[in-house]
Amino acid sequence: MTDVRFSDDQARVLRWNTVLWAFLGLAPEVVAAQDDPPGTRVWSSGVPIALGLAYAAARRFPGRLPWFLWVLAAGIGVVAYFRDGAATLFVASLPMFWLHARSVRDPVWLSTVAVVAALAGDLLRGGDLRANAVVSVVGYGAGTVLALTVRRRLELADRRAERLGAELAGARSELAEAHRREGAAAERERMAREIHDTLAQGFASIVVLAEAARSDVRDAPDDASRQVATIERIARENLAEARVLVGSSPHATIASGSVTATLRRTLDRFAEDTGLAVDAELDEVDGDQTTRVALLRCTQESLANVRKHADASAVGVVLTRFPEHVELEVTDDGRGFAVEDARGFGLAGMRRRLAELGGDLTVTSSVGDGTRILAVLPLPEPLPPPEPPPASEPLPASDSSLEE
Repeated sequence: MTDVRFSDDQARVLRWNTVLWAFLGLAPEVVAAQDDPPGTRVWSSGVPIALGLAYAAARRFPGRLPWFLWVLAAGIGVVAYFRDGAATLFVASLPMFWLHARSVRDPVWLSTVAVVAALAGDLLRGGDLRANAVVSVVGYGAGTVLALTVRRRLELADRRAERLGAELAGARSELAEAHRREGAAAERERMAREIHDTLAQGFASIVVLAEAARSDVRDAPDDASRQVATIERIARENLAEARVLVGSSPHATIASGSVTATLRRTLDRFAEDTGLAVDAELDEVDGDQTTRVALLRCTQESLANVRKHADASAVGVVLTRFPEHVELEVTDDGRGFAVEDARGFGLAGMRRRLAELGGDLTVTSSVGDGTRILAVLPLPEPLPPPEPPPASEPLPASDSSLEE
């Protein structure tokens, strides 16, 4: 038979009920039995004691507690047969029927059997049936109504708890799904931004260079050859960036440590490809991989906008390091544009990239007055220097050296 496991609250209720049953139901019967004649004293005091011992034994095997309840109902009738006042034991035993029964119907049947047994015992003994009947019936009715009410409320509370648990599980599932969708959308946006800032810019450069090489292939073969070489270089860089995006290779174009050298190479290639004058003032800036990538991508996007839209003759790039942040300023003397009318993906992508790192992007431009792009990016806090190892104590001289 399967054992019944009780929660801490249920076990606490059972302990208190056992104490009350013993002191209010069994103990008064045993004490009152001392005044009975010797012939009946053994039965009138022995039956309550036997019921207490039987309950203690049944508690060791919780699956047998329902059988004990029938023994208790019969025992109440035996006590009523030997002495008056068994109604007290019956009333004190009512909670036992409700706490240990297997179903809602069992306590009703057990209580009915117990009250009938008590009345039958009184009737056979020839006692005051009227007084005991009133106490037993009133106790039976009040206890049954109260127990049914409490049990009904507990069942409603359990159903409500189950419903709330199901709703909570559903909410957690929906939240997890929302987080998954949000993560997928963020990853798609990140990939789109990376493709726009790397592969798309490279392909745009290849198209421009290919068009120039096609027009120069007859009249200026040397220029066409240089342009083809540049196309090959950009194609290889795009291939490397594609491998980075699919996760099969680390960043080959972004060296660890200072980002200045990487930016300088990018500016030199831009000047070589476009023929524009580039004035660069670059401080040495050390940062983690995320900071270096953000600065490089902002520079590449700004230069790509100059190449495609500005029609400029000169570009200025200033990288300034401050104690807690770094500023990247890119200016050109091109045609400019109305900032409020800008709808391109590049500026929005730069702004989101910097915002994810706690930075900011400011675009200043007007038609005919060139453009100024200022990217501000906080620097990560440097790691504290490692603590020096504790100084080692000199080793004591060995016994052999002392002897020498």
